Amino acid sequence: MASWKLGGPKSTVMVEYVPIPGDMEDVDDADLVVPQKSRARWTWRSYLLLGLALLAMILLAVKVGDVIGQNFSRQHGPKDNPFGNWGKPGTGTEQLAWYPADFLRDVVPVPCHSHNDYWRDVPLFSALYAGCTGVEADVWLRRGDLLVGHDTASLQPNRTFQTLYVNPLIEILTRQNPATEFYNGTTNGVFSTDPSQTLVLLVDLKTDGAETWPWVVKQLSPLRERGWLSYFEDGQFHARPITVVGTGNTPFDQILGNSTPSSSSSSYRRDAFFDAPLDQLENSPYDATNSYYASVNFWRAIGPVWWRGEPSAAQLRKIRRHLREAHKRGLKARYWNLPSWPIHVRNRLWQILVEEGIDMLNVDDLNAATRQDWTRPDTF
Repeated sequence: MASWKLGGPKSTVMVEYVPIPGDMEDVDDADLVVPQKSRARWTWRSYLLLGLALLAMILLAVKVGDVIGQNFSRQHGPKDNPFGNWGKPGTGTEQLAWYPADFLRDVVPVPCHSHNDYWRDVPLFSALYAGCTGVEADVWLRRGDLLVGHDTASLQPNRTFQTLYVNPLIEILTRQNPATEFYNGTTNGVFSTDPSQTLVLLVDLKTDGAETWPWVVKQLSPLRERGWLSYFEDGQFHARPITVVGTGNTPFDQILGNSTPSSSSSSYRRDAFFDAPLDQLENSPYDATNSYYASVNFWRAIGPVWWRGEPSAAQLRKIRRHLREAHKRGLKARYWNLPSWPIHVRNRLWQILVEEGIDMLNVDDLNAATRQDWTRPDTF
């Protein structure tokens, strides 16, 4: 560390010695003057530099404290985090069915998909609070029920498709569509700022599709009976608060077969859709009559995007071809398994995908995708 530089010339002190008889007879008086160092004197420059250094340290400490305080408040403070007391007695969340009536009032929906949504501290609600218009549930058929989890080790009997998704959605939409003298409709979605915005419920089947899908259809009945599921009928897609999409082991033939007779015509109504393979749309049967998403593993279909931060020319041509084929069929394009690190690579790829016309951005970091302006140059 550089030492302080003290101003002013060095001083000398005149000291007079009295010679002792017999000693130093030949020493002149001039030789008796011995220079000695005096105390260093602090100048105004020294005090100015010290003051500036102290001020800089104080400002830095205030900034660090502010950042720490904001992070702590977001994680623990009830004002900024509506889930701070989630699950505690007396809060109404003991059965995972609580809906905080005010926390969605000013949320603006964002076209992003909450990947592995069930991993979050509060599934579904965290994604809605961030503004995501798509959530994902991995379901396993076990002992006559649909359990939600990433793998078998994470399965719990109380974490089911109904408790984490179906029942909370019923409560949310019941509040959004109250039966009063002023309103008696069923078309308001989960977002108060945009009631027409549908929420995509992506159901990823992990067990045998032929056996599991009928259970999904059955457990969706409460939403179906209330008219809250999007459907295709008479050659037209009708958007409703919830759009169900099957992926993973979901059998395409059962999506085609799961149609009910229409009450208004001789046609059939389909209220669940397929997640078509985004990289295999050419000369395929997938279109808006049977599918909604068109998705693919980015790493497998496009390849890795390394430190350069953006796709190569060949990769960009692939992306454009995929999006063109999806949009030609009326499908929503989505890539999963996007790079999540380094951050500048992730942000740059997000920006490119949005610029190219991606319909649903698959994200793990909800805050970065919905709260931060990751298109700013200084983000990279």
